[in-house]
Amino acid sequence: VQVAESGGALVQTGGSLRLSCVTSGFTSPYYAMGCFRQAPGKEREFVAGVNWSGSNVHYADSVKGRFTISRDNAKNTVYLQMNSLKPEDTAVYYCAVRVGGSSWNSLDGYDYWGQGTQVTVSS
Repeated sequence: VQVAESGGALVQTGGSLRLSCVTSGFTSPYYAMGCFRQAPGKEREFVAGVNWSGSNVHYADSVKGRFTISRDNAKNTVYLQMNSLKPEDTAVYYCAVRVGGSSWNSLDGYDYWGQGTQVTVSS
């Protein structure tokens, strides 16, 4: 089982990026996906999550209205569209798979993690 993020980059304030999270090794799409981020010197925090079908999504207050999470199960891919980026969005972004049920923002509830991709927003 693997999770791989891509799409991180350096972008100016107000810009947009789309992160992709590709999973492999799963025999079915019945798992939730979460996106987290970790800025230097800070704890890893929940950003967004999506259930297995894409019908249920959750966002941290700090990104509501700016970020959109979606998934394409035919491609084993989850997307995080990030608009109106701010310098405080600068962090390493991680994707994680949650097989069981737990709260969206509980790191311990996620079973598989990617290596992360760097997003830097310049002011």
